[in-house]
Amino acid sequence: MDKGKGLFLPEDENLREKGDWSQFTLWQQGRKNDNACKSVPKTCTLLERFPEAIGCRRGQIKYSVMHPGTHVWPHTGPTNCRLRMHLGLVVPKEGCRIRCAEETRSWEEGKVLIFDDSFEHEVWQDASAYRLIFIVDVWHPELTAQQRRTLPAI
Repeated sequence: MDKGKGLFLPEDENLREKGDWSQFTLWQQGRKNDNACKSVPKTCTLLERFPEAIGCRRGQIKYSVMHPGTHVWPHTGPTNCRLRMHLGLVVPKEGCRIRCAEETRSWEEGKVLIFDDSFEHEVWQDASAYRLIFIVDVWHPELTAQQRRTLPAI
């Protein structure tokens, strides 16, 4: 975990009630962060095969690390034009959970959770070790090609 310490920036949207939550962003608003991708070239090369992800101007692609004792306030994403995918990379067996609307789930290593983050969601990290996930936003499948081309970045 220390290898990437300088690459992860603290969450800066004031979503945390308490704790330590940092993110390492590779794409934002459909734009590649070339400097970040130098640190994970294989990941970025693989992502370039998926235009529906890297071309989502209303989303991000990033690593998210959350340390024990972190709680993220209930909040909503800015749009329902995307779906957010969380791939569990390092997930403690117990103590990490996310609530989206009325449903609460836990991450699993190697599995993807997909949700519409325009619904209220909240996260608890009460495990004894850090949780690392990979977040990829994609266009909502019900958008037309025209909408995907013309919706502005946010």
